[in-house]
Amino acid sequence: MTGTDLRNWRLKWGVRQRELARMLGTHAVTVNRWERGTRGIPFLLPLALEALENRLKAGGN
Repeated sequence: MTGTDLRNWRLKWGVRQRELARMLGTHAVTVNRWERGTRGIPFLLPLALEALENRLKAGGN
């Protein structure tokens, strides 16, 4: 997953960086750095995003 992939995922689901950070238990600055490519994306992030998709589809935060 690249920073662009992450940004596209976030925009597709209408989630702000701050909201995504809260859902993942991290900081908005970290999400921003992942998206800009200045910090490596954890290899398990795609799995976490898949779980969040299921929550979002169900209408939960």
